Amino acid sequence: MTEQVKAPEFSAKDQTGTTINLQDQLKNGSVVLVFARGHWCPYCNKQLKRFEDSLPQIKAKGASLIAVTPEKPEYINKLVAKTKASYPILFDDGLHIMKSYDVAFAVDNATITSYKKYGIDFTTINGLNGAYLPVPAIYVINKEGSIVFRHYDTDFRNMASIREIIAHL
Repeated sequence: MTEQVKAPEFSAKDQTGTTINLQDQLKNGSVVLVFARGHWCPYCNKQLKRFEDSLPQIKAKGASLIAVTPEKPEYINKLVAKTKASYPILFDDGLHIMKSYDVAFAVDNATITSYKKYGIDFTTINGLNGAYLPVPAIYVINKEGSIVFRHYDTDFRNMASIREIIAHL
């Protein structure tokens, strides 16, 4: 990424009920911001588990990690249980974070119907956020609040490598 853009500010509650905001996190160093679809997504679970396993490397660079999901808190707890995440996972109530980072998309009716066959009901899982998901995106935000790396791929199976992310810290 050649042009550095200021990262949109955000504030939301994590899985412990603690309010996390970007400005406070940046006082301690860079932030890796990860958008995850939810506890039901095997690709997201695998990625978030990889982040947990790599957390010492991220922290060694003076950075912190924050994940964001449209799922309600009780489902975030399922995500934490599956991934053993010890970093904040934020409930994006009202989709404010996803929209400000331009990763929110409305799930089409055919996909909604298909997912319901597997027991995934976005109205139940996401509450008032409804059938919206984030493109699985990753942002590295430097201490000055500028986005220095972005991985954005509408194919949720394509994820940035931990090595690539750490190289931008």
